[in-house]
Amino acid sequence: MRLRFVPLALFASAVFLAGCGEVNSTIDKAQACLEAPKIVADLVAEVGKFTNDPKAMDKAIDDAATKLNGVADKASNTTLKEATDSLATSLGNINVKTANDAVDSAQKVTADTATYLEKIAKACS
Repeated sequence: MRLRFVPLALFASAVFLAGCGEVNSTIDKAQACLEAPKIVADLVAEVGKFTNDPKAMDKAIDDAATKLNGVADKASNTTLKEATDSLATSLGNINVKTANDAVDSAQKVTADTATYLEKIAKACS
């Protein structure tokens, strides 16, 4: 009699495990949707403070790019991952050496993050 329930138990276990994967995927997406905008907001605030300090601005941009790469690695949503990877790469390519670079970089960060926030707003909704 007990052998009849073995297939049912195996099926129930498989459904449960599949569901857990989906839950983890949803949690990863939700976490990325919370973390990424915070990183971007912090970056925009720091860039505004460092317009007269190119070295500090360059470090802030690099730190944000590193954090965004970490978020992208955890993101289970393809659109979110691609958008985050793209912004991280764009930020990683910015080099701030002079005060003029700082002004140009601040404008680029503002434009790139605005585009990014539009993309993740769609991916996270």
